[in-house]
This record gives sequence, C-alpha cells and structure tokens, in this order.
Amino acid sequence: MSVPTAPDAQAPARAGEFAPVSIGDLEVWPPVVLAPMAGVTNAPFRTLCRRYGAGLYVNQMITARAIVEGHRKSLELAAFAPDESPRSIQLYGTEPYSIGEATRRLVGGESHDGRRVDHIDMNFGCPMKKVTRHGGGAALPWKRELYRSIVRAAVDAAGDVPVTVKFRVGIDDDAITFLDAGRIAEDEGCRAVALHARTANQLYSGTADWRRIAELKAAVTSIPVFGNGDIWEADDALRMLRETGADGVVVGRGCLGRPWIFRDLAEVFDGRPVPPRPDLGEVLDGMVEHAELLCEWMGEAHGIRDFRKHTGWYLKGFPTGNEIRRRLNKVASLDEMRALVGGLDRALPFPEGGMRMVRGHHGSPKDVHLPEGWLDDRDGEVALPRGADQLVSGG
Repeated sequence: MSVPTAPDAQAPARAGEFAPVSIGDLEVWPPVVLAPMAGVTNAPFRTLCRRYGAGLYVNQMITARAIVEGHRKSLELAAFAPDESPRSIQLYGTEPYSIGEATRRLVGGESHDGRRVDHIDMNFGCPMKKVTRHGGGAALPWKRELYRSIVRAAVDAAGDVPVTVKFRVGIDDDAITFLDAGRIAEDEGCRAVALHARTANQLYSGTADWRRIAELKAAVTSIPVFGNGDIWEADDALRMLRETGADGVVVGRGCLGRPWIFRDLAEVFDGRPVPPRPDLGEVLDGMVEHAELLCEWMGEAHGIRDFRKHTGWYLKGFPTGNEIRRRLNKVASLDEMRALVGGLDRALPFPEGGMRMVRGHHGSPKDVHLPEGWLDDRDGEVALPRGADQLVSGG
C-alpha cells in the first residue's frame, strides 16, 4: 500500500490568518469538520474526538426514508451522546418529500432521544455502488433540477436550523457537477458547502485535486466553502486553506486510528506547533478508552465486535507483529483486549510517516454504476429506480 508524499514544511498560522466559520448560528473553531463515515462516526467515536479539540462533529449518514418510517436501527444509528452539542447529522435521499419530512422531524425533536438537531448536512458525495446505481450520492447532482428540489425541501423544512451539503467534483472527468452543485446550494439557502476533491469514479484513490476547491471558492462567494480530501495531518489543513482560499476543512480517513489529529489541528490553527507524536503507550490508552466507550454505548458484546475494525488503524505502522493483530481482530471482550495490549512495548515510538499511512477506503478507480440513461439529459425529469430511497447507511 502506498504512503502519500508528505507536505512541505509549513509556516505557523499567523494571528488573524484564519477565522471562525459561521454556519448559521453555529460558530466553528477551529474550522474543522469530522466527516460522516459509516460505522465509524457514531456517538462514542465523536465523544473521543471532541475531547481532543473543538470543531463540528457530524453523525454518520442516515437515510431520510428511514427517519420518516421510524426504522428502529436507523434511529439508533442517528443517536447522540447526552452531552453532545451541537447535534449534527447527515441525511441521504433521492427525492424531496422524504428529505423534507425527515428534516422537519429532526429539527422538531423527533430524533432517537426526542431532542432536536442543530445542523443538517446532506450527502451528495457517496461514490459507493449501492448508492449511485439508484441515482443517489455523487450521481444525483448530475440531475440539476432534482438536486435543486431536494436541497430546497431540506432548507424549507429546517427553518432556522442550518443546512449544508457535501458533494464530489463529479461522476467522472466527463461529468463534472461541483460548480453547479455549489451555486444551486447557495441559491437555495444552504449555509455552507463542502467539496471532496475527487470524482466518484476515483473513489478514494490517487490524490485529491485541491484546485477544484479553489474553483468552488471563486464560484460560491456568500457562504463558507470547506475542502475535503487528503487531510492526513494538521499541516495539510493549513496548506489546503492557503492554496485554495477555503474557509475550513473536512477530515475523513485522516482521523481513523488517529483521533488526536483534532488536537493537532486546534494547536496549529491557534499558531502553536504540532504536539509530539504519541508513543505506543498513549495510543493504546486511546484504543482502550475508545473500546470502553463503544461497549458502554452498545453493550460489551456488540461494542467489542464493532471495535475490531479500529485495531488495525490504531496500530498502523507500529512493529507489533502479525499475531497480536490477528488476535485483536477476533477479540471477544474488554478484558481480553486489555490483556492483549498489556503485553506490548508501550515505549515504542510513533512510526515515521505514521500519520500519512493510508487507513480506511483505498483502491483503484472504478466505473460508476448509474441508472440506465442517467447521463442522457441533465435537466429533464427522471424516473428513479425502484429502491432508490432504500434503507442504507454509509458514505
């Protein structure tokens, strides 16, 4: 697996160089957003990340139709920690009614615990086959009028709660959508936009094209623009904002197994140096805390199973050996996990380049699966495939 090239050395942030970002009544400082990631950005992980630094932490993507139909599992996925504020959630949908109705319910306090949300984000960036083949995610902005109607429905239903949208550059290099998507969102009253600077067919491969973020910033002038893609360490965020003029950054894979990146970001945006990298002992302490939070939230049996995928991300680059990784991937209890990590050398230094080692989604570009005839007409009415608003989560 390749390791991205490290950025050039960065000068510290200067006083006044960056400012808090206002998303409606929400003030985001540092200007950092945790990207929704399926099965990862649940309440326990958000709690852990929030302890490292301020910013905006978005719940994982939930299908609007599931909210409308009261789908129990989806409502549980949409749950927030008791002390979580602001309460931010991302919705997925392919038609205006369910998006509008789900938004109305969420801002009206019909969430899992009966409390209203403070921010609605909408996903128009997911490149996964199960989403795009139904015309959703990164496929949907190609249909400009459908996209506009969905955005309008959310904004109208949200009232004073801010609505934002996240999208990709386009479907592929021949079907670019991001400038239209940004302008329409601005026209319809969204409070910010975020661009993952890859096309859908790139998935998570190659390098994000930050020049596209600069283009979007030039085109969308009245609301904040956030950039997403290849924020692996804090200096990347400074470099992105300086190169593009964007107002803030969205962090996705860069926080997997590295939740302290939010502490690093808080430091550099305040003009201070990045703190020393943690040794293995500090990483293991964070691992155990994360597992404990998950078990407290889900129950031990479910929580420890859910945590297994995180172990490889936390240990990435450390010379701990394959056997311990194999055993952690099958761990069945908190006590077993504590015993396994208790035998590791806590003094091991953080691996060189360890922040930039790819974690999470990777792979090669792939053709984007679309409904039949999807690319024929950008502005005509379209009959969405059956199941387009199926109960999915992810992104």
